[in-house]
Amino acid sequence: MHAAAPSDPHVEARDVGLSFGNRVVFQDLDCAFPRGRITVLMGGSGAGKSTLLRMIGGLERPDRGSIRVAGEEITGLRESELFRVRQRIGMLFQGGALLDSLSVAENVGLPLHEHAGLPADAIAAEVQRRLDSVGLPDVGDLLPSQLSGGMVRRIALARAIVRDPEIVLCDEPFSGLDPLNVRRIEALLVRLNQRLGLTLIVASHHVTSAFRMAHHLVFLLQGAAITGTPEELEASGDPRVEQFFAADREAEAEVQAWEGTG
Repeated sequence: MHAAAPSDPHVEARDVGLSFGNRVVFQDLDCAFPRGRITVLMGGSGAGKSTLLRMIGGLERPDRGSIRVAGEEITGLRESELFRVRQRIGMLFQGGALLDSLSVAENVGLPLHEHAGLPADAIAAEVQRRLDSVGLPDVGDLLPSQLSGGMVRRIALARAIVRDPEIVLCDEPFSGLDPLNVRRIEALLVRLNQRLGLTLIVASHHVTSAFRMAHHLVFLLQGAAITGTPEELEASGDPRVEQFFAADREAEAEVQAWEGTG
């Protein structure tokens, strides 16, 4: 089942093809991500979730096809032109990708120091505002090594939104986190979507979380995509989608049962 495209897409991929050597990643990929909504990008390992995020951010170019961000075709843009588009995008990298040698405040403020041309006091105020927004107002002087895994993801999210983007790309934000921190990050993403109207594109294999938070799903499968609401994909009848959903839920149940015996 291929659901109808969102009526107001903020990001679109049309007829996209991409190969790395003999490995075909995408073949005639068509999907769209609605403005101001949370879309969870799903699929098995190697399906191309991170690669698609990189293409949306202009870090990877498809062999053919169209990638449109906020109505602008980006596949043919020069690097200097891509900078203008990237100003509208924030990125939460897999694992957080904080710089160990910088403090939390320096990590969050780095995009402003590099690109905004603001005075130091204005940057400090903006960093504090973003730390407040992720519920960690008092950790600015700490180093990343002094934070828990869940706190690292929240700081990385503060950095991703520090320049007021329209679109935030999140690459496996729940990976390696315990169930409590999964729920914390999930709730934070939902709150930022609701309060700031951000378009969130979240690459994840975490089915249970996707069904709690997503307005829209894009399921990558054999170089193409099946799209729709979580309920539409669950009712699609596609055995490959059903198998993926069932396996993840079974794994989560096993983790919860094991934790209950601890």
